[in-house]
Amino acid sequence: MRRHIALWVLSTLALLVPTAVLAEMQPQKVGPNTWYVQGLAALGSPANQNFISNAGFVVAPQGVVVVDALGSPALARRLVQKIAEITPKPITHVVLTHYHADHIYGLQVFKELGAQVIAQQDAREYLNSDTAAQRLVASRTELAPWVDENTRLVPADRWLTDSTTLELSGMRFVVERVGPSHTPEDLAIHVPGERVLFAGDLMFSGRLPFVGQADSGQWIASLDRLLRFDAQVVVPGHGAASIEPRKDMVVMRDYLNYLRITMGQAARDLVPFEEAYTSTDWSSFEPMPMFRFANRMNAYNTYLLMEKESLRGR
Repeated sequence: MRRHIALWVLSTLALLVPTAVLAEMQPQKVGPNTWYVQGLAALGSPANQNFISNAGFVVAPQGVVVVDALGSPALARRLVQKIAEITPKPITHVVLTHYHADHIYGLQVFKELGAQVIAQQDAREYLNSDTAAQRLVASRTELAPWVDENTRLVPADRWLTDSTTLELSGMRFVVERVGPSHTPEDLAIHVPGERVLFAGDLMFSGRLPFVGQADSGQWIASLDRLLRFDAQVVVPGHGAASIEPRKDMVVMRDYLNYLRITMGQAARDLVPFEEAYTSTDWSSFEPMPMFRFANRMNAYNTYLLMEKESLRGR
């Protein structure tokens, strides 16, 4: 009864949201019992409710296991409603690939429904940092009204220390620790019975990634590890699901390698970043969505990383 009331409330709230601001959220089936919703190749904004990342869900024998929680409580409510249209089973678990804002601001909605949150323990440092708190404060302004004073950071109920196999709601999930790569706490989730792999932000499909403070060398190595899984479909953290993961991961790897080679050479030669960036040929990547927003910062962060790696190597 409580579940029916909760779903009625979620449905009513969705009707109150002006349809003009809602980006389409349509679950796409990628396995016998597995779906995902695809975020936009855009920056988060009030117009899109911060719907810029993907989330997935698996309808297991005893309940629904969700992968990532989307970028606002409003989006999470919409996802809960979409899941309810597919199955009456309760949402029992949320497994997080990492603790970036666009993947976690919807967590509180799933907690209110009684789901257990699972993540890698290295996320605790970020979760308790000034950076996370300040990001949430800024998001309450930049993403209002979808992120507001009631939006909170939610810790995991279960912190994983390493790669493991979990039995969740009667289905097996192979959880692979692949950080530090995009973040220190990166996890990839393989569902062997579905032959689906959730790669998190180790993979951006059809768009340029945000590299941030990533360990790009480890990121490249982790992409190679993901190719060892027997997966017919790979769901990235951003972009369309891939039925040709090797081809799509090569694009990611080539971009990260190019950043490391060009910015690494500049750092070793003591060429100032501005000069290095201007003189680098970016033409192979300029047509990709998000290039204008992401590439310069990606290059700068990689330049700083390669400076540190160069100093360690001396």
